[in-house]
Amino acid sequence: MNSTMNNQQSTATAFPHEKLEAWQLAKMLAKHVYELTSSYPKEERFGLVDQMRRAGVSVMSNLAEGCGRTSARDQAHFSQLAFGSLLELDAQCQLSLDLGFVGEGEYQKLRPSIMELIKKISALRASQLKRAEQ
Repeated sequence: MNSTMNNQQSTATAFPHEKLEAWQLAKMLAKHVYELTSSYPKEERFGLVDQMRRAGVSVMSNLAEGCGRTSARDQAHFSQLAFGSLLELDAQCQLSLDLGFVGEGEYQKLRPSIMELIKKISALRASQLKRAEQ
């Protein structure tokens, strides 16, 4: 099977959340957070590292769970949870910068992804709430 066929098959059988651009970006961000925190001090393994990883996974998980809900209001609720986790992650990244666990350059590479996701999740939630009112 060639790669074009594989891509067509995987798109055709994709779960609803996998088609969301916000979910795709959230997945990449979560992976980046895992890579970033792998170099944190060992004593942070059950502290900041755990919190950041859970927040990153929470963004993508809540977007996925929202896609499994049938009402637009429920979907919007999970988008709001994802948004909150994203802001939590940003706060933790800022603390990591202040503590010297990441450099300014690394934080500035991560920040645009967070900003883009904030916009995408906000737009998704607005759309869901609009549908809920109809």
